[in-house]
Amino acid sequence: MPVAPDKLRILAIHGYHQSDVIFKKKLGFLRKSFNRELELTFIRAPHKIPTENETDKDSKESGYGWWFNTEDHVFKATVPSDHCIGFEESLELVKKTHQEQGPFDGILGFSQGAAFATILCIMQKKNMYPFRFNFAIIISGFKSLCKLHAEYYTETIDIPSLHIYGRTDKVIPTDMTEKVCGLFKYCNRVIHDGGHYMPSQKHVYETFIITMMKKKNELINSF
Repeated sequence: MPVAPDKLRILAIHGYHQSDVIFKKKLGFLRKSFNRELELTFIRAPHKIPTENETDKDSKESGYGWWFNTEDHVFKATVPSDHCIGFEESLELVKKTHQEQGPFDGILGFSQGAAFATILCIMQKKNMYPFRFNFAIIISGFKSLCKLHAEYYTETIDIPSLHIYGRTDKVIPTDMTEKVCGLFKYCNRVIHDGGHYMPSQKHVYETFIITMMKKKNELINSF
């Protein structure tokens, strides 16, 4: 008799200047649309971004980043840099989360979080990361232009991936996002007409999520 699969367990990596709390709110549509299929785990980047108004009521729930590429702790995705400040601490946080709350079936990232998720997938391929993701959802992703990250972009990632990005994105140019798509062997693309955001229409994600559920179900019932 077939065994019903558990939910797909996904590690959610927020964007630059966001937090786990904000990202959870922004992905509320995804959690509601796929309540029976998904279980999302949100983590907060370890680095607070300095702001002018630290007394703002929302300051504790926003303004975090996974790494900086300037000496004054700022991150600019489109600017090449020799600096990669704080990346190791973020990597250790993800490893700790995996140890304490994993395993995860997949990883989902937005913007800088998508760039980080891509690097984690490459590290997995290179046997540099001790855990495994079976798929990735990359939203408004890009290849990091930090010099120290260049070594990661020499492999083709062989797990299924869903890439979502907007034609009019003014934050991450389309050509940067498409270069990330080229890193994944089994790349599925959804290109929307908007900018730098996560589309909330269920159909954008549905085919990929249902396919990943079927793969998990097949694996469970093969034992």
